Amino acid sequence: MNFDLTDDQEALRDGIRAVCQGRFTSERVRAGFDRGVWDELAETGVFSLIADGFSWADAAIAFEELGRAVVPGPLVWGVLAHGLVDGIPTGLARPAAGAPAMVEHLAAADAVVILDGDTVRSVAASAVSGALLDWPLDPLTPITRVDTLPEGEPVAGADGAQWNRAGAVLTAAFQAGMAHACVEQATEYSLARRQFDRPIGSFQAIKHLLADALVRAEVARTAVHAAAVTLDDPEVGDVDRAIRGAKLLAGEAALKNAKTSVQVHGGMGFTWEVDAHLYLKRAWLTNTAFGTPDACADALAASLG
Repeated sequence: MNFDLTDDQEALRDGIRAVCQGRFTSERVRAGFDRGVWDELAETGVFSLIADGFSWADAAIAFEELGRAVVPGPLVWGVLAHGLVDGIPTGLARPAAGAPAMVEHLAAADAVVILDGDTVRSVAASAVSGALLDWPLDPLTPITRVDTLPEGEPVAGADGAQWNRAGAVLTAAFQAGMAHACVEQATEYSLARRQFDRPIGSFQAIKHLLADALVRAEVARTAVHAAAVTLDDPEVGDVDRAIRGAKLLAGEAALKNAKTSVQVHGGMGFTWEVDAHLYLKRAWLTNTAFGTPDACADALAASLG
């Protein structure tokens, strides 16, 4: 399988990257998600990619770039619900009976979409109420605990199984982008930070950390592209196996590379001013969406048994 990008895909990648570098700087990202972020991404065409004739492989490339910039917001839900749900959607899988629902960005959303098996339901955000968590896992992703989630109305034309697959691919692409950004940030710091009159990047231990991180990021990126291509053309291979593998590898790469970045930054890596912690916390959060690494690993093992 050829994983070289086409000229059009390179143009898409470069275009989204330019938007992120120009509009979603660290300062803007740290301000959190609001309707302005949504409007700018919508204007760029991020949410309408599939409706505009792009493939899931193309959408994955765009989401890699959003992950590099760790852009906040219910971005995956925006793609899934485009043309089917009005306004800004957020979403979640319906929790088990008696378990609370954790809803992201509820205050900024117009609708909450609920994956309920093969069915997708929607409810107005104003009809969902709960307690905003004081200390969410990711400070840029506000979480509302909802003890009673409304049933909602079925979304016509929405396929829950397909939403789960596509959501996992886009989330994995976002994670692969984060993994690459962590390598780049750690490498840049290792070349600038000096000890004993030498850049710390020249030390063998740091080289090994960065080399391992780069391998994880590249393997994750390749797995994500393979999963996206398989989602576009199921005849290529086993769709669910490819997607679970991509979600597992990308989730681990994002988390481990974020930890590596914190480690390379040393004491600075634990401070609010350095962006490394933003990637670590977003990696934790995205690993809970559309299949945890453990759940993906178990499913993969079962499919091979």
